[in-house]
Amino acid sequence: MKTVILDGHTANPGDLSWDGLKAFGELKVYERTKPEELLERADGAEVLLTNKVIIDAGAMAALPCLRYIGVLATGYNVVDIAEAHRRGIAVTNIPAYSTMSVAQTVFAHLLNITNQVSLHADAVRQGEWQRNADFSFTKSPLIELDGLTMGIVGLGNIGTQVARMAQAFGMKVTAVSSKSEAALRDMGIRKAKDFDELFSESDVVSLHCPLTDATHHLVNRERLALMKPTAILINTGRGPLLDEQAVADALTGGRLLAVGVDVLTKEPPRQGSPMISAPRCYITPHIAWASLAARRRLIDIAIDNVAAFMQGKELNRI
Repeated sequence: MKTVILDGHTANPGDLSWDGLKAFGELKVYERTKPEELLERADGAEVLLTNKVIIDAGAMAALPCLRYIGVLATGYNVVDIAEAHRRGIAVTNIPAYSTMSVAQTVFAHLLNITNQVSLHADAVRQGEWQRNADFSFTKSPLIELDGLTMGIVGLGNIGTQVARMAQAFGMKVTAVSSKSEAALRDMGIRKAKDFDELFSESDVVSLHCPLTDATHHLVNRERLALMKPTAILINTGRGPLLDEQAVADALTGGRLLAVGVDVLTKEPPRQGSPMISAPRCYITPHIAWASLAARRRLIDIAIDNVAAFMQGKELNRI
């Protein structure tokens, strides 16, 4: 059996191994694949693994040997699922591999904003502490999380873990979720009646919902206007959950304290983004999922998915 990995670099830039897939036959790994390279590289493959390379109906029609598509991520919008089902091609994804890493990134952003560790560390490196008359100095207000309200949109695996971490910091948690009020109460979480209530009452809002037509630009000018000017917005979900221009304008106008995001609408932001130059906007390059531990889990699950398929079993099948 021939297995082809189309874009293996982000999951494994060289610090991990794909060798577990060699047990199933020939393995070819490409670090990156351009759309025009797809058909040549995937020719003859029965198993195709992809992260961001799109496998559409046309590609499937041109690859008659294809029996299995493994998405090296949780989201699987890069594959035409209906066409795969019509052709009897199995499709799998990698669920829940990055829960702890993404939740940790939420608090990396939040603590960076509230404690300004980098700002103060840089000041020390530049000699400001040595020149200071006192034993202590601050360059920005420092914010304590205890007692603040964390509003969470979406209580899947990641949102639930963020809620637990927030509670460990002494924060009150409210959420918009499909879970029942009773279920949330058992978790120590208050169920918000709607988005507007959550945005207006929260000191911190963290987004963990899927990107759908209903959640596209969930954070828009109207919802930003409901937020406290002292509020912090965190997005480790999907870039288009935010109207980026509206967020940049809110920051510039002082209507929002700070924003921390790990995702943008366009990635990489070749044409820029209004948020890149906005004040008090902290952007990381889509790395929340990419800890060594999370990437190791991703590869292990990908291998398990293929092994199950080879044995005629269903594991993480979409």
